[in-house]
Amino acid sequence: MSRSTESGSTSEARTRLLDTATAIFYTQGIHSVGIDRITSEARVTRATLYRHFSGKEDLIVAYLDRADRAIRGQVDALARAAGRSAEDRVRDVARSVVDGIRSPGFRGCAFLNAAAEYPDPGHPVHRAVLAHRQWFLETVTDLLAQTGTEHADAAGRRFVMLRDGAMASGCLFDPELVAGTFLDAVEDVLRARDTRPPLAG
Repeated sequence: MSRSTESGSTSEARTRLLDTATAIFYTQGIHSVGIDRITSEARVTRATLYRHFSGKEDLIVAYLDRADRAIRGQVDALARAAGRSAEDRVRDVARSVVDGIRSPGFRGCAFLNAAAEYPDPGHPVHRAVLAHRQWFLETVTDLLAQTGTEHADAAGRRFVMLRDGAMASGCLFDPELVAGTFLDAVEDVLRARDTRPPLAG
């Protein structure tokens, strides 16, 4: 758990540190960025950083936790939207992925990027990635189950794999082309629900 000198609130210095780390880690990678760079750009001392975080690893986990909470809030709101069919809520989640791909400064999935830099399954950063991905898989699978498919587990895995491919491709190729291909593929997942089990295994 990140340490803070504030009781019941987050200090301005901690927020600056996390804002700075978030921007740098996402755009430039994690291993390539040192504590000195973060403290310099956040305009705080090393001592201040260590009052709020036990070290760089703790800061990385906090960065991923912030991203996780933002995505959960967005996806959970879409998944619970009143007056929308289950199929449309799946489409809404897919469109939220596309919105990210189309956004300025898109550099892929923060969690996949972090997993590539921290491949050890036992590392706290890797565990934070897996926890986020398990939540996303379960959320999408539940939404797909609500569409009436008999193969929601397989359809959920297919959706997540399509999403991973779109996120990886979105920072390498034309975002509009990637977005259109992904949305078309999601429609295929929805159409397949009554005819065959997608991605058996």
